Amino acid sequence: MINPENSNPKAARLQHIGIIMDGNGRWAEQRGQFRTQGHLEGLKAAKRVVKTASGLGIPYLTLYTFSTENWARTAEEVGFILGLVKKHLRGELEFYRENRIRIRHAGRREGLPGDILEELDQACRDTRDFTGLQVILALNYGGRDEIVRAVKRLAAAGAENGRAGTIDGDAITEKTISRYLDNPDVPDPALIIRTAGEFRTSNFLLWEGAYAEYCISGKLWPDWTGTDLEEAINNYRKRERRFGAVPGDKLQ
Repeated sequence: MINPENSNPKAARLQHIGIIMDGNGRWAEQRGQFRTQGHLEGLKAAKRVVKTASGLGIPYLTLYTFSTENWARTAEEVGFILGLVKKHLRGELEFYRENRIRIRHAGRREGLPGDILEELDQACRDTRDFTGLQVILALNYGGRDEIVRAVKRLAAAGAENGRAGTIDGDAITEKTISRYLDNPDVPDPALIIRTAGEFRTSNFLLWEGAYAEYCISGKLWPDWTGTDLEEAINNYRKRERRFGAVPGDKLQ
């Protein structure tokens, strides 16, 4: 077991991890099973990883659950994934309560079926006072879409202040855009994990992950365990985060 506090006193605490959970379909196909079985096993992996992150004291964990691009999959697969989300939200309240886990949402509400929104909102309400790990479900989420929606909110705020929907150029800063993202109180992810050996951001936390460290795992998501999360964090601990700067002792 590792401690979430970094052993390097110059490094910030690891507060937020994002995970692109990839490989469910391939996991099933390799075993001659339907892709839906891979998603079912992927849900089990997510629960293992969430429990480990909670035990490590990680404050925030964002799981890329369903992207704005995933609607292009077959209606059967989309329906199965959303059904799994609904069932999980409804059936795991005791797990959330036991581990003091708070559920939150990132993504576009429009387009999600009403029954999914109802379960999502209920889970968020039921857990909003829990003080442990905050699990952010990136559901119907796309990084570009989030940025567009943030700018629209900024414009709407300008209209409310009598500027007829226009935005003062001087008012557009990194800080103001960040203020209108889906979860502006959540710190940027320091570590983003992608499974199944893929080297793509896939439109995940584009704004927030600008300076995240990436960990690419060749293991398919359904095979992931809490030990894999610990190894990814240990790997992160060995890196030197510079944010574009150069250490003083290397300057000439």
